[in-house]
Amino acid sequence: MPQILRVTEARVCGPLQIQLTFNDGTEGVSDLSDVLEGPMLEALRDESLFSQVELDPICGTIVWPNGADLAPEALMACLVLVAV
Repeated sequence: MPQILRVTEARVCGPLQIQLTFNDGTEGVSDLSDVLEGPMLEALRDESLFSQVELDPICGTIVWPNGADLAPEALMACLVLVAV
């Protein structure tokens, strides 16, 4: 049975970039500059809000205080540097 993809570690590492580790061992930097569209996500272009990202251990993804979140699959699709 396939494993459900989850984020296990996350930290901001640059403008609109987050260093991520997934439960399948994949690590890399997700550049979110192309996916932050719409009212909820566009607000994250503010560096002070973006830097407040937190790991949601229950859902296995990342969240922000304004209620925005991104699915692990979307984050994986944005990886620009991967080391397995």
